[in-house]
Amino acid sequence: MNANETTALQKMLFFYKFIRTPKAIGSVTPSSRHLANKMVSAVQWNEITSVAELGAGTGVITQAIHRSLKHETKVMLFERDSHLRKQLEHQHPGFTTHSDAKSIHSVVRQQGLEHVDCIISGLPFANFPQQVRNDLMEQIVNSLKPDGLFIAFQYTLQMKKQLSKHFEIEAIQFVMLNVPPAFVYVCRKKQSSVTGHH
Repeated sequence: MNANETTALQKMLFFYKFIRTPKAIGSVTPSSRHLANKMVSAVQWNEITSVAELGAGTGVITQAIHRSLKHETKVMLFERDSHLRKQLEHQHPGFTTHSDAKSIHSVVRQQGLEHVDCIISGLPFANFPQQVRNDLMEQIVNSLKPDGLFIAFQYTLQMKKQLSKHFEIEAIQFVMLNVPPAFVYVCRKKQSSVTGHH
């Protein structure tokens, strides 16, 4: 199968998943290569030894991560959909795959790590109830090392306020070449930010 056929197949699969569970997927087409490249270009890959990707989907961003890795880096992929997860396992046998981003902290520990250097997210936060957003944010903040990078794309600026509580927002980049156009947040964990259970 050539690259165009693969892309067409990915888009069809993604659209099918979107129709079935629009809240969980968040978009009708997979992220564009432009968006994926914009997200990974914010990372100093020569300094990264561990990274987690949340909502890996069809693996467009995962492939960009794979291309960017400089050395032995632990990569943990989180994807809720079991079919997409199997595809990711097949395409990236060197990475570990997990089903629930809300358990990222315990997964990081299981991998023998205290924290990860970087978390890259394609999760549609705007589609989640506030409690789920809070739970995810707590897991993300507690799983990142002090000064660690959190890079997320969203279709609105709705998450800006919540993100700025825990992170210094270093940049918000607008990517036109995506359907729909997206905002890429490049955030650095504040030194003092560790969230407790309320």
